[in-house]
Amino acid sequence: MRDYVSWHDAYDDPGSALSWRLSRVRHHITATLNGRPGEPITAVSLCAGDGRDLIGVLSARPDADRVEGVLVKLSPELAARARAAAGERGLRIRVLTADAGAAATYAGLVPADLVLMVGVFGNITDGDLEELIRAAPAFCRSGATLVWSRGRDDDIRDLNDAVRGWFAEAGFSELAYETMEDGEKAALGVVRYDGGPVPMDFARRLFSFVR
Repeated sequence: MRDYVSWHDAYDDPGSALSWRLSRVRHHITATLNGRPGEPITAVSLCAGDGRDLIGVLSARPDADRVEGVLVKLSPELAARARAAAGERGLRIRVLTADAGAAATYAGLVPADLVLMVGVFGNITDGDLEELIRAAPAFCRSGATLVWSRGRDDDIRDLNDAVRGWFAEAGFSELAYETMEDGEKAALGVVRYDGGPVPMDFARRLFSFVR
């Protein structure tokens, strides 16, 4: 498994794929909040790292107190960073040092209005990827926004068109699909859940990281 603590150092490089992804995720979080002015919002972030996407957006907003979020991260060091950053800013953000791949982790946390599946899809098997997308409606209230990311690999094995199709089959409408054209082949998608309530099977395993 890669060292995810040192992996975060790439955010310091403004030309890196991580920096590009962070800026786009923040953009779409902002757009989601702006599109629902005054409404209370619940957010859940899987494999949230140090939470700099959601925390970064809320830190700059005067209406941050209407957002209640939960960040899930297995790394104690990264979870501690997120917890400290949220606490310093007085945000209504809870950080769980827990396994994001276990459905039981989300008991009492879903469905949510904003779901972040960023930095997940490229680190799990193709089978787990498809099954996680099939399970994604259980994370979402009707009308929820879900943000996802996945590198485009090479031309022979780029699964992102399949990913977009699986979301459509699961009841999502695509709001955006963006790619980083310079440097690494990073990509980001944004979808809206248009279906009704779907119960989460809290006994199941959703995915396991393979790198």
